Amino acid sequence: MSHASVTSPVALITGGSSGIGAAAARQLLGLGHRVAVTGRDAGRLRRFAESVGEPARLLTLPGDAADHVAVAEAVDATVKEFGRLDTVVANAGYATHDTVADGDPSLWRDMVLTNVLGPALLINAALPALQESRGRIVLVGSVAGFVHSPGNFYGATKWAVTGLAENTRRLVTADGVGVTLIAPGRTETPFWEGMGGLPDGHLLTPEQIAEAIVWAIGQPAGVDVNDVVIRPIGQPL
Repeated sequence: MSHASVTSPVALITGGSSGIGAAAARQLLGLGHRVAVTGRDAGRLRRFAESVGEPARLLTLPGDAADHVAVAEAVDATVKEFGRLDTVVANAGYATHDTVADGDPSLWRDMVLTNVLGPALLINAALPALQESRGRIVLVGSVAGFVHSPGNFYGATKWAVTGLAENTRRLVTADGVGVTLIAPGRTETPFWEGMGGLPDGHLLTPEQIAEAIVWAIGQPAGVDVNDVVIRPIGQPL
């Protein structure tokens, strides 16, 4: 292993086997970072690893982003494997695509735990290592966390992520840890599965959102970029 690979930055990405998380992992690997990715589906993680050539700089960690034991073990495994942790990206999340009036309440608990509890657990587990490296927390939120849609419970979970980003920033900024919220608009990802297809109009790509994540991670020491809202041209709200 080269000296550069030993000293290169380390990122941990939840939900990193597909969509935005996988795109961010690919781009960071391409820049020479060491990357750990988590996901519930071990098979999907394995296929992602194969798609990038299974480099030694990639660690795949099956686990539930809403399980505090699994999250803590993922952080510990990353630090043990790579010796440090510079960035965490709380990307895992999904939508039930319903409203509080017509939705199935039996499906909401898992969405809330994944979308809201998951990022908080990642922050809790990773903060000591990030304080040591003076690293960065990236939370993947949504435009739905800034603009209300009638009865949209998914949107309410993303409003919670928006709030979590700012109250975390106020907690950790004195420790030299940065916090960035990346809030995408309509993006072509597995998010739309179960909705009968993609929405009309221009969509962002996972790679474009990943570029914003990588840009935030690459900010110079002492620079803290906080809220980045990204919409495709043509999305009015």
